[in-house]
Amino acid sequence: MATLKEILTRRPVAATIRLTVPAGGARPAPPVGPALGQYRLNLMAFCKDFNARTQKYKPDTPMSVTITAFKDNTFEFTVKSPSVTWYLKKAAGVESGSGRPGHVEASTVTLKHVYEIAKVKQSDPYCQYMSLESICKSIMGTANTMGIKVVKDLD
Repeated sequence: MATLKEILTRRPVAATIRLTVPAGGARPAPPVGPALGQYRLNLMAFCKDFNARTQKYKPDTPMSVTITAFKDNTFEFTVKSPSVTWYLKKAAGVESGSGRPGHVEASTVTLKHVYEIAKVKQSDPYCQYMSLESICKSIMGTANTMGIKVVKDLD
């Protein structure tokens, strides 16, 4: 139950904006500019903060960002690590998954690749309380639906 002080200090939310922006590449041009501009948010402040937070990632890594815009023209944002499908495509060395998953195999990845992806995804807010084993199983299911086979060792 929220206390009276918390209720009174809450700021009214104008919108929640979800974007995919390349790491270190936030500029006031589309897609960032129009999405934030319609809520009169400070574009340059977002771009500088986002680029500072994502400087440890390789450039052009697609980062998912959720921006909460408040009615007083301020904002908060959370940055998530790249999607599992992006990591799997990079590990498998393919541009896209299979057109017919289950019938046509696009590529293969090892359990070590899956484990490394799971360690990165464990830092995400929605995965932080999941066990590494359950994250690995989820990644293996995603690989299966993409037509990427998970093997113990590459021969």
